[in-house]
Parts: sequence; structure tokens; C-alpha cells
Amino acid sequence: MNEIHCEHNPAPVKLEVLGVYDWPLWKKEVSTFPWTYSEKETCYILKGRALITPDGGQPQAFKRGDLISFPAGLSCTWDILEAIEKHYDFG
Repeated sequence: MNEIHCEHNPAPVKLEVLGVYDWPLWKKEVSTFPWTYSEKETCYILKGRALITPDGGQPQAFKRGDLISFPAGLSCTWDILEAIEKHYDFG
């Protein structure tokens, strides 16, 4: 099932165990673009807000403090409402 999973404000110890702050950083200005995940991505939003709409699905809102998992094969549209900064990890 191609579902986006989100945990709002995960415990700091969980972020530490995952090594989130050692992951690469991605930044993007306010914009809208299509995206397809070729592999699973986990990310942690440091700042900003976005609506992410899976193809054929309902928009989901994400913001600072969200730990999100996108499944491999997911096609969606990103609508960045406030410039985003996130740590991310593939696989």
C-alpha cells in the first residue's frame, strides 16, 4: 500500500537513535512540483510547511517537527507553502 506515514513531534531520543541530524539536508523554496519516490524516503522537517498529494489521493499537510515516511513507488505532488528545510534518508 502506498501510504505516507507521519509522526508529529517524535521524541528527541527517537530522532537520536535514527541519526536524523546526521542525514543530508534538503531545502526548497515555495513551489509546486510532481515527484515519484524510486525508493523509500524518511524525512524530518526542520522548518516550513507543505501539502503533499498522492496521485489519486487526498492532500496531506506536513510541518516542522514531522517525521515522515514515503514508500517506494509513490507518485505525488508537493505544494510547498512555506520554504522547507528537512533532513532525509533513503532506503
